[in-house]
Formats: sequence, C-alpha cells, structure tokens
Amino acid sequence: MDKVLQQKLFDKYPKLFRQASLSAIESPMGRGIEASTGWYDLIDTLCCRISNYVDWKQEQKTKYGNGDGMEQVEVAQVKSKFAGLRYYIDGGDDYVRGLVAMAEAMSYRICEECGSTKDVGRTRGGWIRTACKECAEKNGWKIAERDRQ
Repeated sequence: MDKVLQQKLFDKYPKLFRQASLSAIESPMGRGIEASTGWYDLIDTLCCRISNYVDWKQEQKTKYGNGDGMEQVEVAQVKSKFAGLRYYIDGGDDYVRGLVAMAEAMSYRICEECGSTKDVGRTRGGWIRTACKECAEKNGWKIAERDRQ
C-alpha cells in the first residue's frame, strides 16, 4: 500500500495498529500493510467499524457497569492472498470477526489497484489478483470471463 495512505491509517487508528511499530520479526504488522492501494477505503471502513464497536463495548462496561467490556482489538497483519484481503486480528468477539469476514468477502469485488467495483474479476497466471478490466489491461493481466463479478 502507498506509504502515505498506510501512515494515515496508522495515525487514524493508533490503538488498532499498535503492532505496526514492532519489527517484522516481532510481528507481521511490522512489515506494514501488504495490500494494494485500491483496498484503502475498505480497510479504513473496517478499522472504523471495529474501533467504534470496541470503544462502545468498553464504554458500556466502564460507564454503566453492564456488558462484558472488551479488550482492545489489535491488527496483527493485513495482506492480499489469493486475490482476497486477509485481515488478521488479536482479540475481538463474534461481531468483530463478522466485520472482518464481510470485508474479506467484499474484497473480491473491489479492484486492488484502483478501488473500482465495475467489471472486476480475478486474474490468471502468475499472482492471482482482483482487478477491474482497465487495470488488468494496463498491467497485462488476463481475467477469465468466468471470474468476472
């Protein structure tokens, strides 16, 4: 991911990305976000939803004494694998895991390069990627007709 956009996420969600300050040996997050820029909005939205939910759960416990609270969720790794987003976390509950699953599923319908949702499919040959027709042609990738979304 573009380093400027990556840093924007790290600055916007410092509690989620605590592991980003670790070395690559200590945590995979030390290598940064290993996904293309086209998924920036998807990752940003996922981080926002997780962050807001965790804050709400913690507030319920602290302010009102109800609920079970929740420890801070931390992002352990974000990468692209087999043309889909992989978003690994430490902590969370079923709701947070559901948010992650939804974002990962949506990534197959969003171009990794530009973020377009129009005429998106998985490329064949070499690395498998999710790309729109325009980005695939620009990069010399082939998208099988059956893999178009």
